[in-house]
Amino acid sequence: MAEQFDLIIIGAGSAARDAAGRATRDYGMRVALIERTRWGGSCPNVACKPTKAYLVAAELAYTVNELSDWMGVRCSPAQVDLARVRAWKDSLRRSQESWIELLKDAGYEVVPGGAAFVDARTVRVGERELSADRILIATGSRTAVPPIPGIENVHWIDHVTALELEQIPESLLVVGAGPVGLEFAQIFARFGARVTIVNSGSQIAARADTEAANELQAALEEEGIEVVLNGGVESFARDGDATVATLPGGRELSVSHVLLASGRLPNTQELHLDRAGVETSRGYVVVDDRQRTNVDGIWASGDVATGPQLTPVAQYQARIAVDDMFGAGKRRADYSVLPTAIFTDPELGSVGLTEKEARDQGHDVDVVKQPLPNLTRAQYTRRKHGLFKIVFEPSTRKVLGVHIVSRGASDIVGGLAPALQLGVTVDDLAFMHHVYPSYSEGVKAAAEKALA
Repeated sequence: MAEQFDLIIIGAGSAARDAAGRATRDYGMRVALIERTRWGGSCPNVACKPTKAYLVAAELAYTVNELSDWMGVRCSPAQVDLARVRAWKDSLRRSQESWIELLKDAGYEVVPGGAAFVDARTVRVGERELSADRILIATGSRTAVPPIPGIENVHWIDHVTALELEQIPESLLVVGAGPVGLEFAQIFARFGARVTIVNSGSQIAARADTEAANELQAALEEEGIEVVLNGGVESFARDGDATVATLPGGRELSVSHVLLASGRLPNTQELHLDRAGVETSRGYVVVDDRQRTNVDGIWASGDVATGPQLTPVAQYQARIAVDDMFGAGKRRADYSVLPTAIFTDPELGSVGLTEKEARDQGHDVDVVKQPLPNLTRAQYTRRKHGLFKIVFEPSTRKVLGVHIVSRGASDIVGGLAPALQLGVTVDDLAFMHHVYPSYSEGVKAAAEKALA
């Protein structure tokens, strides 16, 4: 006979843990948490947290090697011992045993193994059957392997295995120019690798404002990172220990390592969603604005569901789902004001509409910009590339979007999200008090240019 629960959650990542906590703490529900691979999920184990640790180490190496002499600080050139950086990174995260203990202490039934649906109310995990009137799918996503001829012969790495290297690659080809690809490109370039980014699209950071993306590209290129756009890798071949990539125009590039960062795939392949009748699109679980699937009693949150793939979004969706399951169900998912960031140096932070999105949606659009190098704070670190850009509607003065390429951009756009949600105008930003010298004053400086 199946074991009975109030809620079964498949997965143990950010969405799953947030949902389990809400259901248990706020509603007193008995929750089963199922995980087959990584307790805690990707973000704290192999994605957000450890990647940012590497970015901090890379920034330190860069500061020592590129800025210390200019500042008058005498020190030897920084040399990165990747094995020790890896050990430091690992010291910052929980062990799997610690995760299991934490989740058990929270009162969840911790169920290791892969889950598969038996029907819309029952899942099987090994020899166990679990049943509930409410099931949340939160299994996350994994690296997509692009269909490039010869890739089956390449010993490629991704954001997970790149963090386990103990020797710095001599040369690295990054396939894809989204957040993951850009962050790892700069990490390894600052560690000492020769790095090339290849992207099939016409700009890096495809979802970003074009001018912001171009500023970030210029900053990366100044550090010696080569960026190849408008055509992906055409084929791969092995040449001894090296990999030879054929690029657009027939150019051949020989590298020691290839990092895949051109997309994600949902972890749904082993769930047997068809047995429960759950609708998918390209493998992703289709949900509405309450995270409901097409099957009554089944919800989905996080990377596995249709929608933005970000850790805070996964948590946000989980709260909406649990509220719909056990509460009033009044909340709806809304991504119109969603702050995002790429944690390169400089960071690329955005909130609201890009200039193109605003025009495509029929808005009357104007923009104002402030170059990052004009800020006092940026001059202390010899910043040459970056900007603060505000997209607004001239008739109402309402701010539609803010796009920043600067250190601290993630903090600035996060703080501006409530302002945009509440209808802030460009004049409000121009007349606000600001801290000097700070990066945030770039917002005020840009907004003042809208005062005629």
